[in-house]
Amino acid sequence: MEKEKVDKKDHILDVAERVFAEQGYDGASTRMISGEAGVNMAMLNYYFGSKEGVFLAIFERRISAFQSTLVDINSDSTLGPWEKLAQFIDNYLNKVINNNCFHIMLNREVSKSKKTELTDKITSIIMRNVTVFQAIIEEGIKSGAFNKDADKELLVATMFGTKNYIVNTPHISSAVLGYDVMDLKTQEDIIKPRLKNYMKKLFKAYLTHENDNK
Repeated sequence: MEKEKVDKKDHILDVAERVFAEQGYDGASTRMISGEAGVNMAMLNYYFGSKEGVFLAIFERRISAFQSTLVDINSDSTLGPWEKLAQFIDNYLNKVINNNCFHIMLNREVSKSKKTELTDKITSIIMRNVTVFQAIIEEGIKSGAFNKDADKELLVATMFGTKNYIVNTPHISSAVLGYDVMDLKTQEDIIKPRLKNYMKKLFKAYLTHENDNK
């Protein structure tokens, strides 16, 4: 019975993620989500309480599951700072390229100029993973593995901003890259390997003493 409850909640969240990606937070409604998911409003309200509750549950599910992987990477004492960063890049890009609906939904809400209680909550959830990324960079700087004058904040913008450009502006990025970035096979066979290779080379050139920023 408990597994059935979890499966039902996951089904609702899967449907809600797609609805929010298509309609935006303001355009979506719990009635729309419940109808698409084939459940009644009472069940949806029982599990999540409100539209905001559904929305935040999507973020918690996506971010929290990924965060445990990142924390494990960062706490692995057998890895040096560069190995940790390389694994972060691999895991992060595997996740974000596979979850287009979530990242379209995320970008739509956090790019709004008006600051709201909801955007504050979303930002707080997302910053958990950003904090792990920053901790890896800081460890590398402190140990001397990375250049001491590395700009930690702009490295965050580079990492997450590059993903945003490709995932959230698919028509432009498709024209620039020369193939359809929304095609699932292209994402798996071309975009992921190319992006991982690019980000690792870019970060290594900037962060390590192989290129000492003279």
